[in-house]
Amino acid sequence: MTTIVIILLILLGLFLLVLEFFVLPGITFAGIGGTLFIGAGIFMAYNEFGTTGGNATLVATMLIMVLAIVWSLRSGTWNKLMLKASVDGQVEVKEDKDICVGDEAVSITRLNPVGKASVNNIIIEARCPGHFVDENTILEVQKVFKTYIIVKPKS
Repeated sequence: MTTIVIILLILLGLFLLVLEFFVLPGITFAGIGGTLFIGAGIFMAYNEFGTTGGNATLVATMLIMVLAIVWSLRSGTWNKLMLKASVDGQVEVKEDKDICVGDEAVSITRLNPVGKASVNNIIIEARCPGHFVDENTILEVQKVFKTYIIVKPKS
């Protein structure tokens, strides 16, 4: 009966560790529980079967752990769980001469303090630090960056 308990503890621990490695990364209950179950199983094997039996259990557990991880990596199971989408988006970068400091802009969305504005028929992200600006407000360009502009309401 004790042998069955030892085997079940070690198998449950191995299952939890494989779960930890591939499904729940990080330090979670599965990794801690798996380590405790394997440790308890090996401890019980040393108590029940002595040094020789404990050493055999320890070596067998390590071998089974390595085989389980190798099998888990090589089987195609994890390919079904992996994300295969690719990111094909890109950041719009404006040309240096398209927008200049002092140009007049119109807010397309509410700048809260970030939104969209139209400058010289170019729609670009606009930031208005310290101000909340409603739609269709006339703005003045203060600074120009590659992907956004700093604006303020035109007085």
